[in-house]
Amino acid sequence: MKTIKAVGVLCALMAGTLAAKANCTANFSQEGVPLVTGITYKSWVFYPGLDSKLAFKNLHRAVVAEGFEDIQPNAGLGTISAVQETSGSGREQLLRISVRKSGNGARVTGTFLIQAGQVASADAVRSGLCGILESAR
Repeated sequence: MKTIKAVGVLCALMAGTLAAKANCTANFSQEGVPLVTGITYKSWVFYPGLDSKLAFKNLHRAVVAEGFEDIQPNAGLGTISAVQETSGSGREQLLRISVRKSGNGARVTGTFLIQAGQVASADAVRSGLCGILESAR
């Protein structure tokens, strides 16, 4: 009986993670013209029942773990800003995360900006950005 309960709990947790991934993927958008203008990638996820302070701490850890630099967390505002430079050109990409209490949960929003003249695969950005946003839970 305990095994059945444990499997049920595990399935519920996995379903919540898959739902968050689906929401993040469905909410993903891209604005800008590759190589001509900067490109802004955005997505968001709502986590019912999640404390926004806990979400903030988890997101901060995820940004650090992903190797971003110049990380500027502001718990009072629920924002995290960070940069990364992956091209070797010295031109940085900017990540912005915000966490807001929303009803009985937390809404997590992520924005990733690359400069004009740079390109990034939307699939790779979607995967990376959603991975960070999913760490809120």
